[in-house]
Amino acid sequence: MLSTAQYHLVINLFIATELLVLFQKIMSIEKVHIRHCLLYEFQLNHTAAEAHRNISAVFGKEGPGERQCERWFEKFRSGDLSVEDEPGRGRDVEVNLKALLDSVIANSRQTTRELAEQLGCYHSTVEYHLQQLGFEYKFGVWVPHELTVDNRNQRIFTCNSLLSRYPQKEFLEQIITGDEKWVTYVNVTQKGQWLGPGQKPEPDPKGDFHPLKQMLSVWWDFQGIIHWELLPRNTTVNAELYCAQLERLRQALIKKRPGPRKVRLLHDNAKPHTAMLTRQTLEKFRWEVLPHPAYSPDLAPSDYHLFRSLSNHLRGKHFDKPAELKNWIEDFFNQRSPDFYRRGIMDLVRRWSYVVDNDGAYYVDKSFE
Repeated sequence: MLSTAQYHLVINLFIATELLVLFQKIMSIEKVHIRHCLLYEFQLNHTAAEAHRNISAVFGKEGPGERQCERWFEKFRSGDLSVEDEPGRGRDVEVNLKALLDSVIANSRQTTRELAEQLGCYHSTVEYHLQQLGFEYKFGVWVPHELTVDNRNQRIFTCNSLLSRYPQKEFLEQIITGDEKWVTYVNVTQKGQWLGPGQKPEPDPKGDFHPLKQMLSVWWDFQGIIHWELLPRNTTVNAELYCAQLERLRQALIKKRPGPRKVRLLHDNAKPHTAMLTRQTLEKFRWEVLPHPAYSPDLAPSDYHLFRSLSNHLRGKHFDKPAELKNWIEDFFNQRSPDFYRRGIMDLVRRWSYVVDNDGAYYVDKSFE
């Protein structure tokens, strides 16, 4: 049984199919007319280049290309003055478009070669018809985890509870969020290559399996960065280290955000963040910890905002010394506008609402600056 959306899709595609068949018939007639023009130019003893210029002056981009004119002139010079395609040449306009649509609707992940094998035609013919019908071949967006029913319910419950508190005065402005990220010294950007006929692309060196990297820990709010640090190499973030970092964060907060304030800490459910020692430290600070559902980087501002921008700007960067990397990160943080940090925090409301309205599904970003 088709859903309403699928039903409308089928109807629209059926109409588009009928229009495409009609369009192909019209185009077939127009092609014959243009070929008569080519024959007329040939019989006037014009060259293929002259024929191309004369016909293009009338038909513009709809006219034949210069190479196409040359091929028809070669055919005429051989004594064949027919303006019809040779048997077996050209696209197969008799492909069963209904069968093609039925197959695509049933399984949209098939390749054009798989569809062509079913329909008994060339894969280029399938590709041509799908493009004419408005189809595009796109890859799905990778999501962090295949959410179970319990995962979705937890996300909905958590987001609902946070949304209920959003109207409270200064709720979002009291949020401090933080996370960890590996930062590599060599950030390779793979690029395509423009190649001539028969040329093979030069191989791209694969990145080291164990690249030189350091762990970045950072905490921020709607005003900007509060505290960040690059951990020494081979350092493991455990509860003891995380609590020491939280103490340094508290000292930085006193200096950079002076005056009494309510702190609502938003971090993920990594073991160092949820350990007993960490909970005791946060209770001593009298900081509230906001709930964060499992497998939800789309609801963590560092993941969906700060680190994405950081990764984009790191592309192609190469650092030889720890000091170079540290200076670059500091410049990156300082160069972000106040609005950049504010948007990252304020976007939480839109994401919480999306999860609630879409049965706990991931919020998938379509673009990012």
